[in-house]
Amino acid sequence: MLYRFKSQATADVVMLEPSARHLLDIVGKAPGPQGIITSEQIPAAIAALEEAVRLEHDRHRHNGDPFAAEDHEEPAEREHVALHQRAAPLIDMLKRSAAEGKDVVWGV
Repeated sequence: MLYRFKSQATADVVMLEPSARHLLDIVGKAPGPQGIITSEQIPAAIAALEEAVRLEHDRHRHNGDPFAAEDHEEPAEREHVALHQRAAPLIDMLKRSAAEGKDVVWGV
């Protein structure tokens, strides 16, 4: 199933259900078949997503070793779509919507 995020400030953002549900959980919204992030709620949603991205980055940096001298690449067979890659389109939509005072809605 696909989730479609819409705003009058941007083009639509379409995501697969697992990714959309995860991002909605992060911003504190019930991942139902439809919903809204009001323009007043957008700053908190952006902050929550950016903090989650930062935490994931810190957790995976240095392969979990906070004392490592350098970053190490994940082995190729363990490649996955990182949270920052999944969240980037929604964060951009939220920022552009906030700048224009527009809500973001979603539907399945």
